[in-house]
Amino acid sequence: MKLTIKDIQQAHKRIAPYIHRTPILQSQLLNKMMGCELFFKAENFQKIGAFKARGGCNAIFSMDDTSLQKGVVTHSSGNHGAALAWAASLRDAPCTVVMPENAPEVKKAAVAGYGANIQLCQPTMAAREGAVAVLIQEQGYRLVHPYDADEIIVGQGTAALELLEQIDQRLDIVMAPVGGGGLIAGTGIAVKALSNAQVLGAEPEQAKDAWLGMQSGERLAEYSPNTIADGLRATVGVRNFAVMRETVDDILLCSEERIIEAMRLIWTRLKVIVEPSCAVPLAAIMDQPEQFQGKRVAIILTGGNVDLDGLPW
Repeated sequence: MKLTIKDIQQAHKRIAPYIHRTPILQSQLLNKMMGCELFFKAENFQKIGAFKARGGCNAIFSMDDTSLQKGVVTHSSGNHGAALAWAASLRDAPCTVVMPENAPEVKKAAVAGYGANIQLCQPTMAAREGAVAVLIQEQGYRLVHPYDADEIIVGQGTAALELLEQIDQRLDIVMAPVGGGGLIAGTGIAVKALSNAQVLGAEPEQAKDAWLGMQSGERLAEYSPNTIADGLRATVGVRNFAVMRETVDDILLCSEERIIEAMRLIWTRLKVIVEPSCAVPLAAIMDQPEQFQGKRVAIILTGGNVDLDGLPW
């Protein structure tokens, strides 16, 4: 099934009673520093502290009672797990989250706080998927994939839908970071349907599987990322990659040093807490400023669940 803007609009209607319509933030100083006009969609203020509340909520509220009876399962390094746990709790459905042992403690605590069972595994995608497969076989749980699922893609796309409603002037570029690809795929569908803006993904140089895939035209199934941006360590999903090839104009890369610098700038200039993954689009602008000069650029700030005991400065 090819996803369309109608699917995103229906998802928005479905989840609107449960999520926040997050604000748009601006900083004149950041605009001056970057040489372009920046609009930040503050999904760090979303339920569970991240945009993933949208996809998790849409997935849970798309299911009937019978599907939810035995409970849901997913794998996540944090935000999607918290989102699914939160959404499942709204419908009194059991939820289990397989998490890598090296997931940030703040994210493990959040998942547990929303009432989910946590099962730890080795920090590889194979270990995560293997543990989920065993649980589905043994317990009959329903899988809600963190990004490679239609309900998740259109749920995440509601952030861009709101963004385009909130900024009534013309936008030249809409940017989002790329991990598993749920947000960038949903953003691509929404932006291409409703505006003439370019859609740009941003990725750390040390987690550039989407960039490599877009260059070659073939999705990378195996990739070992090594980045401070823990939310972007997933490999792009099959559905996500197919949508990205149709709707994303380019993916830009940035260095680890630049991610830390951009994260600090957002904390100090916008006065909001964001996690490293959020800072990747701004870091990409800082690394390649020439293509943004004089443009109107919207960035989705993806989440604010950061380990305050492990700050990179």
